[in-house]
Amino acid sequence: MKVHFIAIGGSIMHQLAIALQQQGYRVTGSDDTIFDPAKTNLFNVGLLPDEFGWFPEKIDARPDAVILGMHAKKDNPELLRAQQLGIPVHSYPQFIYQHAQHKKRVVIGGSHGKTTITAMVMHVLRHCGTDFDYVVGAKLPGFAESVRLSASAQVIVIEGDEYLSSPVDLKPKFLYYRPHVALLSGIAWDHMNVFPSFDGYLQQFTLFAQTIEPGGTLVYNAEDSHLCHIAQQHPRLNLQPYQTPPYRVNESNDNWLLQWNGQEVPLQIFGQHNLQNLMGAKAVCNSLNVPDELFLEAITTFTGAARRLELVAKSAGCCMYKDFAHAPSKVKATTHALKLLHPGRRLVACLELHTYSSLNHNFLPQYQHALQSADLAMVFYDPQTLAIKQLPPLQPQEIQHYFNHPNLLVFTNPSELENQLLQTNFEQTDLLLMSSGNFGGINIANIAKFATENT
Repeated sequence: MKVHFIAIGGSIMHQLAIALQQQGYRVTGSDDTIFDPAKTNLFNVGLLPDEFGWFPEKIDARPDAVILGMHAKKDNPELLRAQQLGIPVHSYPQFIYQHAQHKKRVVIGGSHGKTTITAMVMHVLRHCGTDFDYVVGAKLPGFAESVRLSASAQVIVIEGDEYLSSPVDLKPKFLYYRPHVALLSGIAWDHMNVFPSFDGYLQQFTLFAQTIEPGGTLVYNAEDSHLCHIAQQHPRLNLQPYQTPPYRVNESNDNWLLQWNGQEVPLQIFGQHNLQNLMGAKAVCNSLNVPDELFLEAITTFTGAARRLELVAKSAGCCMYKDFAHAPSKVKATTHALKLLHPGRRLVACLELHTYSSLNHNFLPQYQHALQSADLAMVFYDPQTLAIKQLPPLQPQEIQHYFNHPNLLVFTNPSELENQLLQTNFEQTDLLLMSSGNFGGINIANIAKFATENT
């Protein structure tokens, strides 16, 4: 089967292209720009386009199907040619469901924590020797790719994203998968560009619960009132609530201990939100016939997903972490977790506002007190990003007002931010960088070296 990818450089799109090639598909693709790691990954397997741009003549080769990524536009020349020729056009969730419709489908959804929970489930299943397929939105230790599709596996684990499927398919991705086992980790308003009200955003999760196969399982965070309400509407499902378990912070060894049935289980992750994620993953694994003892044995070696409280550098007096956090609930949970890990240290937390929601005047009030656990807070945003997203300008004093933090510095120039960090005293101080972008290209390696070598 021959498949052509429009916008092949996307984080999942390029991994799906590689997975299909490994299964014997003939794969081609196009994009107007591709960044690393996708660029290198595609080059290494011979799938990097010879030149960037859109070439309708590629569609003249009559692929059996076209997979359309969100980066493309409705008037994409290749898309228009495929529609003209009557070639089937799929979003990637549609295509994955077609592959997985005869498998047991496990879908992890929620506004926050879904990548980590998916990673935990995958880690445990691999530890148990289970053959499974997967789709996850991050690089995970021990997994060469973030997408695996096979003919042999009877189970597939999917990170279920509530964002739109493609430019011509405005249905949230996770509504396609029809899970047998579903998890919802929590609901906190996000993606304001496509869900302008919280009620509209919340409705997507109600619809998701309705897609669970009859007699299926819904694992949900019982500490979220919205999820409790959704669960009550589906009494015929196998409902599995979870919540934050008892734990102890071992400050001397820099680790957290899960307290379970009279024993303490040492973990390589930390934070109340990650303990909560762990309990959700355990309930999912239980539904796949993994006993508690085996789950706890496996989870002690789980180190997390890339850019999820990822330790970048460490010295006796300073730890530097990177995190993908950008939504208010994620920012608050991540800073609080790091402060609890080292309560005796000062915490410098630096956040980039990069997404449409985070730069929107109507959404910014959601960030009030999101950085309250930080002793010194820094917020960076690029005015050019606002222009690209066609949003009105923001003034630094507005950021000061919305975040309401007594020690907040606001930067719009990456060089000024980098200089500030390189002049900060990191003695007995941890540094946390949170962004879904790259802080305007600041040299994180230099900052890590400075922070740890001068403490």
